[in-house]
Amino acid sequence: MTLPHITAPGALTVIPAVGRSGAVAPAVLVLPGGGYAKVAGHEAEPVAEWLASLGIHAFVLRYPVAPHRHPAPLAAAKQAMLWIRSGGHGLAVDSSRVGVLGFSAGGHLAASLSVAVSTGDTALDVSAAVPDLSILCYPVISLVDSAHQGSVDNLLGVDAGRDVLQELSAELHVSPETPPAFVWHTADDQSVPVSHSLLYAGALSRAGVAAELHVFPHGVHGIGMAVGAPGAEQWTALCTAWLSRRWA
Repeated sequence: MTLPHITAPGALTVIPAVGRSGAVAPAVLVLPGGGYAKVAGHEAEPVAEWLASLGIHAFVLRYPVAPHRHPAPLAAAKQAMLWIRSGGHGLAVDSSRVGVLGFSAGGHLAASLSVAVSTGDTALDVSAAVPDLSILCYPVISLVDSAHQGSVDNLLGVDAGRDVLQELSAELHVSPETPPAFVWHTADDQSVPVSHSLLYAGALSRAGVAAELHVFPHGVHGIGMAVGAPGAEQWTALCTAWLSRRWA
C-alpha cells in the first residue's frame, strides 16, 4: 500500500500498546463524542488506555468541532488514519490492522470514515483512510432518520440541505467494501435513539458485511466505558473477544 506524505494532525494523543516490546501490533484511532460541539474527555484517554492494555496502539484525536464545519472533522480523521498507517509516529503498527472506535458524534465520524465519505481532498480521499474495522458506541449514524439535531447543526449549520444530510448518513452508503463493525447501544438512550445502531447494522447485514450488534436495556447516553452500569458494562469484554476473533 503506497501512502501519500501525511503529517501528524494536531491534538493527537498516542498511547502505545502495553507489553509488545517493539513487536508489530494493531492500532485503533479513538474518536470521542460530544455532539460536534466538544470532545468528551471520558471517552478519550481512558478508552485508549483500555485498548493499550489489550496490546493495541491507541491514538486519540481531538478533531475540530463547532464553529468548524464539515469536512473539517472528517479531514482530520482521515489525516490521522493515514499518519497511523504511515509509521511516522515511530511505533511498530501493523498497517493492515488499523481500526477506528467512536462514541456518539465520534461514532458518526468513525462510520463516515468506514463508508468513505468524501472530503473533497484527493490526498485524503484514498482507500488507506478507510479503517479495517470499526467499533461504534451509541453512534450517531443517520442525519435524515431520527437525527440528533445538535450534531447536525454543529456539523453542517442550521440550514443544511437534504443532499448533504443524505451524503453524511452512513447507513445510506454501506457497501460490500465497508469494514466489519462492532456496534452497541442502549435501548432507552434518550439523546441518540437506538434506531441509529439498528440502521447501520441492518445496512451492513444486507451488504454481506460482518457485524456484531449489542443492545443493552438501560443506560444513559454518554456512559463511555460504562463501569458499574448493569448490562452495558459488558461491552468492553464483548468487544475484546470480538477484536481477538477479527485480529487473531
